[in-house]
Amino acid sequence: MKITTIGRKVSLKDNFLQKVDEKLEKLDKFFSDNATATVTVTVEKKWQTVEIAIQDKKLRFRSEKSADSMELALDDAIDNLETQIIKNKEKIHRKFNGYAYFDDLPGVYDDVEDYEVVRKKVFALEPQSVDDAILEMNMLGHTFFMFKDIVTEEINVVYKRKDGKYGLLLPD
Repeated sequence: MKITTIGRKVSLKDNFLQKVDEKLEKLDKFFSDNATATVTVTVEKKWQTVEIAIQDKKLRFRSEKSADSMELALDDAIDNLETQIIKNKEKIHRKFNGYAYFDDLPGVYDDVEDYEVVRKKVFALEPQSVDDAILEMNMLGHTFFMFKDIVTEEINVVYKRKDGKYGLLLPD
């Protein structure tokens, strides 16, 4: 796995970079040799945030954690990534057609969950602005809302973030 480490508002020390390499080496067995990992460390007053993004082919995993120290944030982010990977292990195994080495791990396929769609909802999308979509989302009491942009006529999604602000998902 190719690892890129970025420090925002901080100079990263060699011992932290070595710890990043050691921690991400443990995840190497789940990905092919072409996988890339980007680790971004941001320091804001009392909080230090570590964001890890791993991409291999079309598969992406991302974790972002904040703590008092960047080492604790790194540990939390790695734990979160491991949880995501193990939870989606069957999907990963099928995606890589044998590149992932889950067969060697004991009890890996014992608790595989099948995802079940329990409800489908079909509705017409009328063109509207982002502000109108956020207003409608709030009136419905939802945390996300899909709409057709009035300018681009593309399908977009607005969502409410944990910090109370709003996000917008755009198609590529």
